[in-house]
Amino acid sequence: MNRYLKLAVILLVASCGGSRDYSAPRDLENACAIVAERPAYLRAMQQAERRWGVPVPVMMATIHQESKFIGNARTPHQFALGIIPIGRQSSAFGYSQALDGTWEEYVKESGNRRARRDDIRDATDFMGWYMHGTNQRLGVSKSDAAAQYLAYHEGRSGFANASYQSKPWLIAVAGRVGSRAQVYSAQLANCRR
Repeated sequence: MNRYLKLAVILLVASCGGSRDYSAPRDLENACAIVAERPAYLRAMQQAERRWGVPVPVMMATIHQESKFIGNARTPHQFALGIIPIGRQSSAFGYSQALDGTWEEYVKESGNRRARRDDIRDATDFMGWYMHGTNQRLGVSKSDAAAQYLAYHEGRSGFANASYQSKPWLIAVAGRVGSRAQVYSAQLANCRR
């Protein structure tokens, strides 16, 4: 085998076998810093925005709340008697913290059987798909980060039944998501591109 061909094969295999970086960007308070450090995040969100019409700052604020941009984020373990592990709080996983059942629905409807919750492109496409569906079914504006977050967290049925009304802590979280989306929007408008 040609020496250069061997080197190409070795480099290809090495690039496929490397571990992925799921760590959070260094400065989560600054949208410009996030996209400067991880330009693929912005490209993925812009693609989802073009496809589903959900603004980038709404997705960014939701991802910040759900996973702090950690690609392999999971919910904490639950413990019986304070010491015996009995599983995780939910099946939520990845950037979008999508639950197994909702993710399976997305995969089926999108036809993307290779979609992964720990891939920023798939996670943002999922988020756009879900928020677009919330807009279509419940009339929630795609730009209303707080209301979209409530529907995202509680599920569309829970949102329609106003289940969040009995959860003041969740209403406060949704308010913070809405505020963060506004801050991210202002920051992104002033980033050097």
